Amino acid sequence: MADPALHPETQIHETLHLKEIIIDYTPEACTHTPESNSIAVAFDKRGGARWRSKNQFQFGAFKAKIQCPKGNTSGLNFNIYLSSLEGDKSQDEIDFEFLGKDKTIVQTNYYTNGTGNREMIHDLGFDCSGGFHEYEIKWFEEFIEWVIDGKVVRRDERKEGEEFPKKPMFLYSSIWDASYIDEGRWTGTYVGCDAPYVCLYKDVQVPASTLVECSVD
Repeated sequence: MADPALHPETQIHETLHLKEIIIDYTPEACTHTPESNSIAVAFDKRGGARWRSKNQFQFGAFKAKIQCPKGNTSGLNFNIYLSSLEGDKSQDEIDFEFLGKDKTIVQTNYYTNGTGNREMIHDLGFDCSGGFHEYEIKWFEEFIEWVIDGKVVRRDERKEGEEFPKKPMFLYSSIWDASYIDEGRWTGTYVGCDAPYVCLYKDVQVPASTLVECSVD
């Protein structure tokens, strides 16, 4: 067996189950069951909710099995992403975003110091609400990979002289009404006829060895 000390790059791929989360808003719309490593986030007349990992991480693999909400989800955004701090205009961020108007696609993107505009749309080949599928972000100093059910759907490499996400980041997820963005062209117009909408997460995993102590509550 290879000595991990001689191959430190192997350690950054190791993951462990996410045991603790922080709910940023509407805690009554988010249920975390640590025993089964599952999270449910609802959107209804209360609005949505957002959770994040308790700690930040510096590089590594982040993944979860997700079943997106059923019904007419037009207008909603549900997601899993990394961010150095949500709401910070100079944040680093790496996204998987589901656009409620079409549950057969997913959008990927990343930000460096608050600058994004690197969106790509990917055909899933399935309805994301029809069952659980695994979504993984592999974030390293020199490249990012977005992986779905074990298949790399996008890989971006750091280019010489260009900035690349490097700030320690939390794992986030939320469900929210994004129908006001671009006059509804991004996610569609919210209808709400099938509320409550529930996004389910299980087997959520974060890097085992790149945790960064953080004072943000």
